[in-house]
Amino acid sequence: MEELADQGTFKSYLFFWSGQLMSLMGSLIVQFAITWWITVVTGSALYLSLGTFLYFLPMVFLTPITGVLADRWDRKKLIAFVDSFQSLVTVWIIVLFYLGIADPLGVILINSLRGVFQAFHMPAVSAVVPTMVPKEKLSRINGVGYLFTSLIQLIGPVIGAVLIAFISLQFILWLDVITFSIAIIPLLLIKIPNVKNITEISEQTRTTSFKKDFKEGITTIRIIPGLVILLLLDMILNFLVAPVNVLLPLFIKDVHLGTALDLAFLSMFLNGGMILGALITSLKKDWKHKNSIYFIGLMILMGLLSILGIAPTGVFVVLWIGIGMVGLVLPIINTIYMTIIQTTVPPDKMGRVSSVIQSLSSAIFPIGIIIAGPLAEAIGIRSVFIYGSLIGVLAVFMIWRFTKIRHVNYDNVDLILEKINNINGK
Repeated sequence: MEELADQGTFKSYLFFWSGQLMSLMGSLIVQFAITWWITVVTGSALYLSLGTFLYFLPMVFLTPITGVLADRWDRKKLIAFVDSFQSLVTVWIIVLFYLGIADPLGVILINSLRGVFQAFHMPAVSAVVPTMVPKEKLSRINGVGYLFTSLIQLIGPVIGAVLIAFISLQFILWLDVITFSIAIIPLLLIKIPNVKNITEISEQTRTTSFKKDFKEGITTIRIIPGLVILLLLDMILNFLVAPVNVLLPLFIKDVHLGTALDLAFLSMFLNGGMILGALITSLKKDWKHKNSIYFIGLMILMGLLSILGIAPTGVFVVLWIGIGMVGLVLPIINTIYMTIIQTTVPPDKMGRVSSVIQSLSSAIFPIGIIIAGPLAEAIGIRSVFIYGSLIGVLAVFMIWRFTKIRHVNYDNVDLILEKINNINGK
């Protein structure tokens, strides 16, 4: 049986969590340094597109499976195993540099293994939280965790950029190994509660159960008013935003003649805006007119992306302000989206619906990533950003204007739930 979280396990979790934050810092610095090195050495949008695609692809397709495995395997051993191998991947890249045989394609292929291990790492660490943190402290620890993670994402790229200016890449890569060595100490010293033993369930039963749950999730999404449209819109915008994530390093270097520090400051303003937006959403108790605010927010978000395309060359303050406003809007619209889902989906079907939404939304992202490079080579990075922004604004407007979504009142949850119950009754 699964053990209950208490004050003792909570203290152990804080010890474990501090190590994970340290490891995250090292990983962010190293990933930033590798991306910038590929940008400088190749100057190619195709290489950046391929590198990002191969890194994210395992996380998209493996996470639904690894999430199940995190519930069935020993989480402590699983985290230690994948973190160790991720560190060894970094050592592998370091050796290539020391031997003088590191090339961008080889580094990209090896670095993609980090994505595989991240696909195991993320659900395992997430699954640890409710087993070690008492229920009354879950909300606060999630909020504090988001804040600290955002702060690390804020300063990590800046540290990486400063290091790039003074030391070579192979020395920066050692930070990943060092921070892993620090993070493994709390993991080895604490006890992570066991999960329920479900090994007696046959593989056929597990597969049947997964298919049944996924089908029920899709059925639930279809009967909730407007949810199919919101999911479709989310997929479209994920596809349009993906090239921005890929092309920013080359955009800063070639289009704006910037340095790694300029790219780091852009990341800092994005995460700073997200922190401010998160604070706003945490202070706002309830959002009225959720539907209208959500669609207006999406139009503003997609419109702001055009600033990246039209900003004058070298005028970084315009880029910083634009990306900072993007970061500000993101938590607000994400909060409203999640609130709509959490208030309209029956509690007993929340897991299945969340799984379907996460799978479909994430699956479209790698497609946007892999076409980013060829598009940038064909029409230019500025054009990719501008056209993506315009198509996004148009898509949001058309869906609002020509579908029934604008007539759905997500503020009156009781009426929506009554409609769902009537459909289920039939």
